[in-house]
Amino acid sequence: MTGPRILIVGGGYVGMYTALRLQRRLRRDEASVTVIGSQAYMTYQPFLPEAAAGNLEPRHMVVPLRRELDKCKVLTGTVTEIRHGDRQVTFRPDEGPERAVAYDVLVVAPGSVAKTLPIPGLAECGIGFRTVAEAVYLRNQVLSRLDLAASTDDKAVRQRALSFVFIGGGYAGIEAIAELQDMARDALRSFKGVTADDMSWTMVEATERILPEVSLDMAEYTVRQLERSGIKVRLKTKVTSLEGGVVQLDDGTSFPADTVVWTAGVRPSPLLERSDLPLDDVKRVRCDAQLRVLGVDAAWSAGDCAAVPDVTKGEGALCGPTAQHAVRQAKQLADNIVAALRGREVKEYRHAYAGSVASLGLHRGVAEVYGLKLRGLPAWWMHRTYHVVRLPTTNRKLRVLADWTLALFFRREIVSLGSFADPRRDFERAATGR
Repeated sequence: MTGPRILIVGGGYVGMYTALRLQRRLRRDEASVTVIGSQAYMTYQPFLPEAAAGNLEPRHMVVPLRRELDKCKVLTGTVTEIRHGDRQVTFRPDEGPERAVAYDVLVVAPGSVAKTLPIPGLAECGIGFRTVAEAVYLRNQVLSRLDLAASTDDKAVRQRALSFVFIGGGYAGIEAIAELQDMARDALRSFKGVTADDMSWTMVEATERILPEVSLDMAEYTVRQLERSGIKVRLKTKVTSLEGGVVQLDDGTSFPADTVVWTAGVRPSPLLERSDLPLDDVKRVRCDAQLRVLGVDAAWSAGDCAAVPDVTKGEGALCGPTAQHAVRQAKQLADNIVAALRGREVKEYRHAYAGSVASLGLHRGVAEVYGLKLRGLPAWWMHRTYHVVRLPTTNRKLRVLADWTLALFFRREIVSLGSFADPRRDFERAATGR
């Protein structure tokens, strides 16, 4: 392969969509494309709540990079440093020594990580909701707590097991708590001695509202729907401690909980701080409207890690860290790289806001699409339709549709496969005699 070496750091939305478009648009031998990702697949995160709730097979919401990017070179591992001045990154594979990977054109797209706060006990008791592994773990965790509650007479153990707390009222938190509670209520039919009234589901949000992406009336409607289903929504409330598995709130309330889920925002990947690229005050890569990294040559960025001007809103406005922006920016970024290689004019990233959709459990949702406000079943249908259309590859679309079709005729599985978290435990006990 001849031509410039294009290196894409990150295998998420921006990384995969950029590589997919480049391999379609580049002529043979015009350039080589290498993608470095921490996983060998891209996760379609809007489907994490449905995977956690057992509505979708987790494998159907991930896209294998090597199969879809068959004209690209895919490396699985971690980039530990970016030295754009030398046109090199330091790459650490999952096993083996680090090595330098050289390039001519760089696409910086490592995405974001969970934005946490220095809350005592959070690292020990909390879990995020950004990966397939976390979604599967939470499904097993909820079902295992129902198992425990149905198998013990200890009131304190039952209370702790049946208390579920979600911190952060954005899309991830709202959809996760709604879907998992819906699954748990459905599962109770098989757990004798445990009722819906025994469970405690709490959403804690530090600000005065949830879902800042939608209008206030839709956010208030969502709160009413959550509370109607038995979820306590604590607005203008902060968690001060989680030590010992006891949730302490700033209003003086405290209670034990075995399940604490952190969905309170994201921050740019820490990798950016180990680079020589220009960053803004919140450690995002500074870009212009054409998605070029400011002040350097042959570097591009997009998505959660990039501070991209929103030219549709005027001077000073930036695009938010949403999947909608990431997918659209990736396509424009790829087109701009091809245009630059061919000596043509690159274009600004402009978007028409499509709207927002959110699921509130089976057959319930909220949506604002092109100014149209939907609630309940129509919004839920819109949510599923929008995301299955956006899901990459026909293969994955058909698998998801098959899962949903089968769910019309069969109840979801409610078996907790908790051993997945420690699959060698039983063998180790047998081998050591303990």
